[in-house]
Amino acid sequence: MVPDIGRGSRTHGLLVYLYGPGRREEHTDAHLVGSWDGFAPDPGRDTGLDPDPKVTLARLTAALDLRVKQAGDRAPAKHVWHCSVRTAPGDRRLDDEEWNAVAQRIVHATGIARDGDADGCRWIAVRHAEDHIHIVATLVRGDLRNPRLNYDFNKAQAACRRIEKEMGLRRLNAGDGTAAKNPSSAEKFKAERTGRPETSRETLREAVRRAVAGADSEEEFFTRLREAGVRVKLRHAPSGDALGYNVALPGDRNRDGAPVWYPGSKLAPDLSLPKIRLRLTDGAVEPSAPTVGADRTNWSPPARQRRNATVIAERSATLLERDEDGEAAPQLVGVGELLDAVAQTSPATTRTELAAAARAFERATRSHVRAERADTRALRSAARGIVQAGGALGRGEDGGTTAMLVSTLVLVTLAAARWHSARGHAQQAHASRQAAAHLRTAYRQAAATPMRMLHDQGRALPDAQRLMHEATLRAVLPEKLVRAGGTEARTDALVATLAQAERAGHDSEALLRQAIDMRELDSADDVNDVLVWRLRRIAQLPAHPGDSARRPQAATRQATTPSSRTSERNATAATPLATVQAPKRRSPRR
Repeated sequence: MVPDIGRGSRTHGLLVYLYGPGRREEHTDAHLVGSWDGFAPDPGRDTGLDPDPKVTLARLTAALDLRVKQAGDRAPAKHVWHCSVRTAPGDRRLDDEEWNAVAQRIVHATGIARDGDADGCRWIAVRHAEDHIHIVATLVRGDLRNPRLNYDFNKAQAACRRIEKEMGLRRLNAGDGTAAKNPSSAEKFKAERTGRPETSRETLREAVRRAVAGADSEEEFFTRLREAGVRVKLRHAPSGDALGYNVALPGDRNRDGAPVWYPGSKLAPDLSLPKIRLRLTDGAVEPSAPTVGADRTNWSPPARQRRNATVIAERSATLLERDEDGEAAPQLVGVGELLDAVAQTSPATTRTELAAAARAFERATRSHVRAERADTRALRSAARGIVQAGGALGRGEDGGTTAMLVSTLVLVTLAAARWHSARGHAQQAHASRQAAAHLRTAYRQAAATPMRMLHDQGRALPDAQRLMHEATLRAVLPEKLVRAGGTEARTDALVATLAQAERAGHDSEALLRQAIDMRELDSADDVNDVLVWRLRRIAQLPAHPGDSARRPQAATRQATTPSSRTSERNATAATPLATVQAPKRRSPRR
């Protein structure tokens, strides 16, 4: 059950809309389901005294505005309080008596008209659809004082959570006051009328988020905004220092023809200029670190930066799993910037899902947990490197490193969901899981070609070599991890990667243990895929297996050779892979 509260100054105009046909003829059978005394005139169904609905509507307006007129200049300028209350999709249909009870609970909880208060504000509840009502109240009490409506939205939300439980409705996640402001109905209707896929507020919020992702300075932030086609207006103090900023979309104008400006703080709580300055200061970007041990001349800038970002994202997941608030909270902000950077530079095949993931995770970046050690430099530097490297192609090494990074980001967002859940942040945990779902879809799109090639290469290996690497998997991997990708073990790509790592001079068993011990694998949809990308990154193998001409040599070759373990592997080579039990001991986590 979702409440939405607004203020206005025209009682009659609002009633005309509620009892009218609606903007798209969606209003049907408009009628009262409740009022302050139970006897308010109903323009929808009263036909006795005044058969003309317009006359009844004028009477209802006069009754609601009576105390406003009596209060005169003491009445608030915006004296109309309007709250729509909607049930969630899939909820049962409430009857008029139940909606009346809902309205009474909400006006009591918010302080509009408390139970037993004879001087409470006058209010009505109008129903013109099956799934919602509109509560309209005038904000002058019977004693001609103004009601105290502090935190009315939070109180209405809390009342709705209790109503959901008592009426057996779908229970929505409780808010904590850190969410971005939702578009108003007028903004939504304007977007529909002008043919925009979303409201100006939503478009501008995403543009500001992307502009701040990895920005090195305030000047760069504003430059990026203007380059994205956003109009920017700064507010200056007498000293000349900028106090804040407003943004507008070109062509978005009000009825007077003036641009519709939005302050950054009204787009989202963390997009005000002071909050952005704090982020730029605490997370001052550093030069992107090179990919250690790689022949970087053979990899494109987008591919190199995605590899670097994968390493940094792995570290962020580890910090989130440590469960320390001071370290984890800033990581969420940095991960949000990294997602924005990846989304705006992603290839066309994954752009839609990555943008949806960044949009969803934006909610997970804000909570009441304070970041005591707000060090996001590594993540912000990774985001900056990705933005500066430009757009990545959806093929070759660019496409492979996109899959590598997105695979890691899935685990990072799941770690964020667990972190939020442990603290009761229901909305943020849900947003993290939504982001993970979009990232999984993007991963399948990015990884389809390189993983298919790896599977083919694994199946094409000579039998002796394939059996040798399968024996390594049996020796190192617990069976539940081998089978985590489905009902049958899908290890061809993993076997191919181990073979390539050994050809590059690595000890495949030691490398596999290192990949497993980096962090947990229980949350992975397909453990084999996750290990493939970890191995290819650690061993500096090309992310795209067909890119053999660009295969860099390993920085450090292991002393152990494949032949030194051949006899041990051959002892178990004939055993089916899925039946081998996990070893009782595991190497210590690094």
